[in-house]
Amino acid sequence: MLLPAKTEVARQLRRYRAWERVMLASPADRAVRATFEDSGYTLCVLMGKRCAREAADAAERYLRTTLAAYLQEQDVRPRATGTARRGGRPAARLSATAR
Repeated sequence: MLLPAKTEVARQLRRYRAWERVMLASPADRAVRATFEDSGYTLCVLMGKRCAREAADAAERYLRTTLAAYLQEQDVRPRATGTARRGGRPAARLSATAR
């Protein structure tokens, strides 16, 4: 799983929170709402979440934890790649007769 740089997450989270405050101050302004929604979408894409609130929460957790703790919290398990299905040997090492 690729994770974004913490500096970029922090920048996008600040942008999202700033536009959230502006949007709450003037909810009828369509341009402000559109920019707020755009910032939420960017945060969703960055954090891999479907909802802007979830993305903001995930960004805050990511910024205050170490990478290992964040991955463990997200229950991300590394996948084995490049191994054959039978025997667990690397696929490149199987000979033509073993197939």
